[in-house]
Amino acid sequence: MEEYFSKIIESIGEDVTREGLIDTPKRAAKAFAFLNNGYDKTLEEVLNGAIFEADTEDMVIVKDIELYSLCEHHLLPFVGKCHIAYLPQGHVLGLSKLARIVDMYARRLQIQERLTKQIADAVETAVHAKGVAVVIEAKHMCMMMRGVEKQNSVMTTSVMTGIFREEMSTRAEFLSLINR
Repeated sequence: MEEYFSKIIESIGEDVTREGLIDTPKRAAKAFAFLNNGYDKTLEEVLNGAIFEADTEDMVIVKDIELYSLCEHHLLPFVGKCHIAYLPQGHVLGLSKLARIVDMYARRLQIQERLTKQIADAVETAVHAKGVAVVIEAKHMCMMMRGVEKQNSVMTTSVMTGIFREEMSTRAEFLSLINR
């Protein structure tokens, strides 16, 4: 990857041998690998057995989980926050596992719509909940730094499954709790 970054830098007219750029291809390759390390993980590894029996059927919500991803169309970052809720059905996830699920899928080349669905599907797979709700709000550098150059736009996506899709009161409770 380092060799390719050298070629990219040279193709924009820069000299990769100048002082400030000598190690840039190596650093860029390392950064790009880190930003896409979600490909190296599986849901089973991320969960690491942290699924626990629980005698609760009340809503579990974790909100404001920050996320960082790269848009698959321009390889530019999008950053934001993810809110996740689920209604347990005998099992709950360890708290940090929701954030780890977000990171695993966000650290891949993505579109926000797919990312939202992947997170919801992973939570559903993990605990077989009565329903899962995921909302992501993010700012996309591909829209801010290039193209239409809109600095204050925020994209919001949501996926609702099970009871969150079927029962408007459950959906409304979730949405009111994440907007506090």
